[in-house]
Amino acid sequence: MKAVVMAGGEGSRLRPITANRPKPLAPVVNRPIMEHILRLLKAQGITQIVATVYYLADHIEGYFGDGSEWGIAIHYSLEDTPLGTAGSVKQAEEHLRDGTFVIISGDALTDIDLQPAIEFHQRNGAMATLVLARVPNPLEFGVVITREDGRITRLLEKPSWSEVFSDTVNTGIYILEPEIFAYMEPGKPYDFSQDLFPQLLREGKPLYGYVMSEYWSDIGSLQQYREAHQDLLNRKVKLPIPGEETIPGVWVSTGAVIDPDVQIVPPVCIGRNCRIKKGAVIGPYATLGDNCIVEPNALVVRSIVWDSVYIGAGSHLQGAIVGTGTTIEDNVRVQEDAVIADRCHIESDSVIRSRVKLWPDKYIERGSTVTMSLIWGAKWRGSLFRELGVAGLSNIEITPDLATKLGAAYASTLPRGSTIVLARDTFKVSRMIKHAFMAGVLSAGIDVADLRAMPIPITRHYIRASGAMGGVSVRVSPTNVRMTLIEFFDKRGVYLPKSGERKIENLFFREDFARCDADEVGTIRFASRAIEQYQADFQRLVQAPESPRAMRIVADFAFSRVSAIFPAILGELGYDVVALNAYPEPRRAPRTPAEHDAFAENLQQVVQSLGANLGLMFENEGERLTVVDERGRVISGGALLTVFARLMAESCPGKQIAVPVNAPSVIEEIVEPYGVQVMRTRADVRALMNAAADHSDTLCFAGDVQGGFIFPQFHPGYDAMFASMRLLNALQRLGCCLSELYDHIPSFYTRYQAVPCPWELKGRIMRLLAQEAKGRTETIDGLKVYIDHSWVLVLPDAAEPIIHLYTEAREASEAERLLLEYLALIERLLQKE
Repeated sequence: MKAVVMAGGEGSRLRPITANRPKPLAPVVNRPIMEHILRLLKAQGITQIVATVYYLADHIEGYFGDGSEWGIAIHYSLEDTPLGTAGSVKQAEEHLRDGTFVIISGDALTDIDLQPAIEFHQRNGAMATLVLARVPNPLEFGVVITREDGRITRLLEKPSWSEVFSDTVNTGIYILEPEIFAYMEPGKPYDFSQDLFPQLLREGKPLYGYVMSEYWSDIGSLQQYREAHQDLLNRKVKLPIPGEETIPGVWVSTGAVIDPDVQIVPPVCIGRNCRIKKGAVIGPYATLGDNCIVEPNALVVRSIVWDSVYIGAGSHLQGAIVGTGTTIEDNVRVQEDAVIADRCHIESDSVIRSRVKLWPDKYIERGSTVTMSLIWGAKWRGSLFRELGVAGLSNIEITPDLATKLGAAYASTLPRGSTIVLARDTFKVSRMIKHAFMAGVLSAGIDVADLRAMPIPITRHYIRASGAMGGVSVRVSPTNVRMTLIEFFDKRGVYLPKSGERKIENLFFREDFARCDADEVGTIRFASRAIEQYQADFQRLVQAPESPRAMRIVADFAFSRVSAIFPAILGELGYDVVALNAYPEPRRAPRTPAEHDAFAENLQQVVQSLGANLGLMFENEGERLTVVDERGRVISGGALLTVFARLMAESCPGKQIAVPVNAPSVIEEIVEPYGVQVMRTRADVRALMNAAADHSDTLCFAGDVQGGFIFPQFHPGYDAMFASMRLLNALQRLGCCLSELYDHIPSFYTRYQAVPCPWELKGRIMRLLAQEAKGRTETIDGLKVYIDHSWVLVLPDAAEPIIHLYTEAREASEAERLLLEYLALIERLLQKE
């Protein structure tokens, strides 16, 4: 007889422990659920297996192979699209036509003796026999009513309590005759419980139910997953446990080393090659997977610990589930019913509260108390990409091995033989990560044009100019020197679209990488003319005035690579340049608002003391610009954006400019006399760059309120060098000073505050704010409320549990009043919860 093992389930109700593996591979006492089932079938003489697979099918095939290790033969039937429980079996019909066969779930635990059920089926001449079990709560199952002889008279799938007419439920174990295939068409979805069995019942076919007396659990929740472990450890389930039973209730596998001073309280199962050190307490009802290390005086009670977990000295796990590859440092407390998924890192002296769930790859800093589940926030793994790319703690979350896999995943999305551009900043850690990333790219047969250390604007320009398929930049985060940021660009030099990121992410987590033959490994070439190409296009698009007036410029390069490139360009165009901080020293570059203000204040003083015409400060590797006028006033953010809007509108009458929704509203007023249209975008970098790339024919420029300016005729990315030159040329053409122009900008005042807001409350808060809003509203991005000549913007953050609150008014007091009013409103709505 043959058996079909249904192994296509995702196990969504077991998240987060099934986030990276299919439910059939979730271990119960150090053995995957499906392996328990296959061993059960083998013990009962069933060795010909058809496994229907769908979700993460390659994981299942990779673990079981052809089944020979277990003394069975496995044929896999892969669903390209979900076909339902019966449709997937129909797809494997050619392997099941020669007689009665059994269907059993690969993600439910049972020790059923199938022989009595098969004899019952044959004795009654049934076309289909459903194996039934009695359960205390039948709401999540299909309820079945039978006559005394076992013939089924009624079926009801997942009833409410008012519909419950029995505690006898369908276990998903069936004994079927091949005639069942006549009721299905190939390639169409069918479900046994909802389609096929109701049809057989209506037609009066011999449909029977056999009530089993053995153990059965569908492991449909994390609580049932815990209970299954306890039931197997206390021998309520008659299935073998891996390892040798050294004393009653304690199973120890080969290679485990247990210090004599360890206290073990049965029942306990300890995996292969575990190391448990002096003073540790293990059990009762504890399972340690293979290759775990338990340091001195740690406590593991009623907990399920998967493979390769490190538990630090003095840490306590009570009633917890811990996924593969997790590190728990010293003196951590993991409380009852907490779940920590794969590859998390919990630093010392932290507390994980009861019922908290940590999705894969979370990093909990020292001394933290985690009181809410971490799903979307503070992560890079559940969703690998953040706002600008893949970011994480340098050499902790963003490691060389991660970078190599990420490079291979990215390269696997590209045609074989393509070329990509790679660049970095001057940090040593960025060089390390870039080289590891490059190795992954080359392994998939993709060539690399290596820019080495290069400012972001030149990298974007070269990607576009060289015809490469795309590019990647590795740099330390502009806001946090401990974080590494890996940014992905398409062939236009703008950020990869979300669909492209999802494709990379899927390949990364599945580790489904395209490997090329050794003779086809990609090649590396140094892109030696990238700077020359940039300078040539720069000078072609920025013509020096015919009779330029002498201007002295103070340029603060903020210790970036721009200092090696831009002074020469300024000099060739006839400007007298005084350079500050003009050598690469990335650790001294400004990253926080306080550091930015300190650099700006220094630039102010130098401009005034030298009597210079203008001060320029280049930040974020040449992406962001701050300006100081000849009177020593710092012009930045929204104020600098309005200056550029005024100058560019005069230079490009009748064109468009693009600004985000949080940009000053006076911009429309400033550009209207020149017939320039203002395009408002979402308040994020991607939206602005995509607008610039998509409307390059009609768009004069785009800019944001952080000093980022885009001129799409050059390239559709931020470029402070090109922006500063356009500013200088405009001032030369008008024959005026920056202060004169700035004085004619209408006054406006803005305020901003970030408001903490739990992820689960963001949607509710936004709905209630929309209901209470007084005035005209706009929803380009977040909720913008117009009140006379003022506005308020409430914008939920995409990556953090906060809400951004912006206000603007013609008077400072009004901007402050609106900020306080909406702060109080949000706090009131949060307290309602």
